[in-house]
Amino acid sequence: MSTREDALALDAADPLAPLRDLFEVPEGLIYLDGNSLGTLPRAAAARAQQVVAEEWGRGLISSWNSAGWIDLPRRVGDKIARLVGAGPGELVVADSTSVNLYKVLSAAVALQRTSTRRVIVSERSNFPTDLYIAQSVAREHDCELLLLEDPADPDELARQLDERTAVLMLTQVNYRTGRLLDMAALTDAAHAAGALTVWDLCHSAGAVPVDLTAAGADFAVGCGYKFLNGGPGAPAYVWVHPRHADRFSQPLSGWMGHAEPFAFTTDYRPAPGIARYLSGTPSVLATAVLECGVDTVLAAEAYGGMPVLREKSLALTRLFADLVEQRVGGFGIESPREDALRGSQVCLSRPEGAYAIVQALIARGVVGDFRAGDAGAPDILRFGVTPLYTRFVDVWDAVEQLRQVMASEEWREERFHERQAVT
Repeated sequence: MSTREDALALDAADPLAPLRDLFEVPEGLIYLDGNSLGTLPRAAAARAQQVVAEEWGRGLISSWNSAGWIDLPRRVGDKIARLVGAGPGELVVADSTSVNLYKVLSAAVALQRTSTRRVIVSERSNFPTDLYIAQSVAREHDCELLLLEDPADPDELARQLDERTAVLMLTQVNYRTGRLLDMAALTDAAHAAGALTVWDLCHSAGAVPVDLTAAGADFAVGCGYKFLNGGPGAPAYVWVHPRHADRFSQPLSGWMGHAEPFAFTTDYRPAPGIARYLSGTPSVLATAVLECGVDTVLAAEAYGGMPVLREKSLALTRLFADLVEQRVGGFGIESPREDALRGSQVCLSRPEGAYAIVQALIARGVVGDFRAGDAGAPDILRFGVTPLYTRFVDVWDAVEQLRQVMASEEWREERFHERQAVT
């Protein structure tokens, strides 16, 4: 691509273009942070008002039955299941990613741990909350947490996955680089070693194809506020393969996971299947809004579904990396250039000024985000594309703004170096 007009031509031919109208994208803003917080679906505000004014305001407690509040975790869970290769009744919306990870990792370790099989294997560059939860579970179950440098390295994987391994816990798309792991191959490797797998789908579900069933995965968790567009702090979700669902009662045995929550017995009896992974009372407002976000992704089914979303995502990220390389320079491109290995984001590295550059771009109306380098590595500028609403011209204009920020050196201005609480 050589001109902005080329980008506009791609947008004019884009079969997914009508889906942008499902979102409230602020005029003049180029939003490339959907891998951190998705844009507001147009239906969400009206749905929230309906829940507040009608279902809560008029229906009050009767809305648990009449408005179907009690079924929300399963109903929205079934919709998310369609996006991640799970079956009806296999996935529920509940709690946060961290809480759900604690549930499933505890369950997996309890199923697998023996006197000799007591190692949890993960990746050193995994998202920190995953590692923190794993550290906690390892302490509680007297296990060791072993961190791989590169889970895609077959030699390292062969060395570390053995008869000591209880669980392999990985994130399908790396938050720092955007690298996409081969879920099926890694799950097969774990099973060959006698271990179970726990997958974090936070940076993949809704943006890249996910098929938990076909991959033979054991457990999975994910959040609702990134590519599912569920809003800040949206509830997360949890999936357990049916072969494991009734084998273990997860550690947070709250009343909603009881076989008969309204029997109000003093003894806990787990509900059958995935319902036992519920704990406390569901967040009705947040789950109702999350459903609007999930519906925006499902709306793509009318245009070809996930294969078409994936094709556009790859084209957008490929264009972004190519334009940075051709028109800007001075950045390392950390995301894989090979399509099959890349999620839906482009991550640039720079040893100096990454945070300030991101802030200068935001001041120009281009929203990405910053992630600090790990253990002396260069800092990262992240740009996430959501094929539901990101356009080719957005990518062109974002890179042009980056070129101008670097050429003018405005990122050196003191105001762009002042760190905010959220980066």
